[in-house]
This record gives sequence, structure tokens and C-alpha cells, in this order.
Amino acid sequence: MKSVLFVDDDANVLAGLRRMLRPLRTEWTTEFVDCGEKALAYMAANPVDVIVTDMRMPGMDGVQLLEQVVIRHPSAVRIALSGHSDQEMLIKVAGLAHQYLSKPCDTETLKSTVRRSLTLRDHFQNKTISRLVARVQSLPSLPNNYHDILHEIGSPDPSLARVANIIARDAAMTAKVLQLVNSAFFGTARRVSDPLQAVTLLGLHTVNGLVLSVGVFSQFDKIQIASFSADDLLTHSLQVAGLAKQIAASQKRDETYCGEAYVAGVLHDIGKLILARDFPRQYGEVLTGAQECGYAVSDLEREAFGADHADLGAYLLGLWGLPSTLIEAVAFHHEPNKSQAKEFSILTAVHVANVLTYSDENGESSKSVDDIYLQSIGLTNELPAWRRLRQAALPIGVPA
Repeated sequence: MKSVLFVDDDANVLAGLRRMLRPLRTEWTTEFVDCGEKALAYMAANPVDVIVTDMRMPGMDGVQLLEQVVIRHPSAVRIALSGHSDQEMLIKVAGLAHQYLSKPCDTETLKSTVRRSLTLRDHFQNKTISRLVARVQSLPSLPNNYHDILHEIGSPDPSLARVANIIARDAAMTAKVLQLVNSAFFGTARRVSDPLQAVTLLGLHTVNGLVLSVGVFSQFDKIQIASFSADDLLTHSLQVAGLAKQIAASQKRDETYCGEAYVAGVLHDIGKLILARDFPRQYGEVLTGAQECGYAVSDLEREAFGADHADLGAYLLGLWGLPSTLIEAVAFHHEPNKSQAKEFSILTAVHVANVLTYSDENGESSKSVDDIYLQSIGLTNELPAWRRLRQAALPIGVPA
């Protein structure tokens, strides 16, 4: 039995949650309190797996409550449930909550969010990932301008010019973004000479993904393994990002959702960078073994390190405070059936895109899509259309 604590100062909301969750009483034990102080007191005396809290409450608000939960009960899954969605609140809660849900929230969304968050938590608790992280010299950090761009994109009136100005503040970032945009990879018809042109041509979310990839990959410029290339990995990651975005768009997802699929694609293999930089000899042996014997890289990673690059990458995204949907996509992009997803998700887009980017012009691939997973979410019939997206992309990764 998992323990879920709900916090809201509105008695009617708590009563509604009680009614909504009554059918789950054999799966969860639930407690309902009306303020942050009572929540902390309850958690001090009882184990809590998940805390779901409103944001705007008198006295201790949701942000202050989650700050204390992070310190006192770091293993608890933290979910913000609020009827207020102003940008200042979203920014404050971004690094504190694993997930942000808006009121009113239907039963299925709440159940799915709690279950998937718990699956991720349990996945990492059962892994030796913490011991591996302890051996890492230093984990990469999010680029400073990433949050600024994310804030601008999420504003009521996002501006292409303001995003371009944020990029332009960093000369090295500007040069690298323009280099990528002008490469054959993106197939732009004319020379792009300034950030505003780049943002206009590619769109806000894609440029944000580029800024993220440049900022992260630039922290790994001294990897020295003969069989490993950070540039090749960046190219692959952008390919996966572009196709994941197209797959999400094919499912009629909105621009924000497609942008998150792009970011998840950019970051899905970031764990490989950490392993290659911090354990060059061991990781070189892993890659050599995979090439010579035909073993899966992930299997050899788990044998050598106790966890694979997907585990390590997802753990890092959790430290960054990125949404659990992105963490799930990175953690399970090789084994999507381990997730609790029962419908199309960002994980679906990244898993399929990752496999299809390895296919040749005839559609043959060295990797296989998880057919059992696609069948479980009722999307097996979509695979031919996704293969056509892959084959039609010249070069793959050009944003939709």
C-alpha cells in the first residue's frame, strides 16, 4: 500500500478528493489536511510516499511546504495541484515539484500521475544509481539561459525577439547555435546570421532545445575514447529530438507538448556523455565489447557500472527538476514497457524515434520497436506512418 497525503485549505476540494479516490482505497492509504503545518506534522509521524499540495494557501504556501519536504523527506514524490497557473508560481515550483497539475484534475490524470511518479521513484531506489553517481566527478548543469528562455516561452505573450536577445547574451552559445542552424543537418535554404533569424525559422521550442543541447554538450569537450564521439552523439540526439517532435505532432499534441518531446529527445542519451567522460577506460571497453560481440550497450553498461546510461541520464534530469514526463522518457527509452503509461506519451515518441533513427533508407534497423508496448497502448497501427516520417525527413531532425 502506498501512502498519499493531500494538502489544501479548501474543505470542498478535500471532500471532492476523498470521493474521487475512494475506489483506490485498496491500492493507496490517503490522508487529507488543510495546511502545510499539519502536513509536516503528519509526515514526521507517518511514512508518506506521495504529497499532493495546493500552491496558494494562507500561512505556509505550497512552495514553502515543498521546500521543507525536499529537506526533511527527500524520497517523497512531490506533486503540485493548483488552480493558479501564473508564471511566477510555475517558476518557483519548477525545481521543487516532480509534477504540476492544474485544477480541476480528473481522476484518471491524478491516478496516472501518481502511479508513474512512483514507478520512477521505485525504479531508482531499486538501482545502484546512487553509488554510480557518487563516483562521478561532477554532474553537468543546466545552461543559465535555458530557464530564461523557458520563462519567456511560457509567458502570456512570448516574443521571438526576446528569446533571440537571451541567446545573444552568450557569444559562445550564439556561435554554436548558428553553426548548428546553418549545418546541412537543418537544411535551411539561406544563410542564418543572427539568433532572431534562427528563432523565426525553427520556432521557439526547437531553438530552446538547441540551446539546451549546446549548453549541455559543451561541458563534455574533453572526452578521449577512440570509439566515442560527442559530436556524433549530438547529431543522433538531434535526430531523435526532431523525429520525436514530429511523432508527437502526428498525434495532434500541442506545441508545448511537442517541444517537450524535442527536449526529451535531445537529452535521452546524456548518460552516455557522463560515463564516457568519467570512466573512459571502462566505457571504452563497453563500447568495444558491444561492437565486437553484438551485445546491447545498455546490457554491458549495467554489467560494468550497475546501471545504464538511461538510468544515469534520468537521475540527472531529476536533479535538474525537469518534469517527470521527460524523466520517464529518458529512463525507459529502451524499455518502455517498464513504465506505467497506458496511452501515447513523450516516452512513446522518444522510444520510437530512437529506434527509427537507426534505420536505413529501406527501413531496416539494427534496433527493434517494442511491439508489446505499442500493443498495450493501442498504437501498433501508427508505426507505419511513423516510419514514413523517418524516411521522408531529409535530413532527419528538421523540425515539423
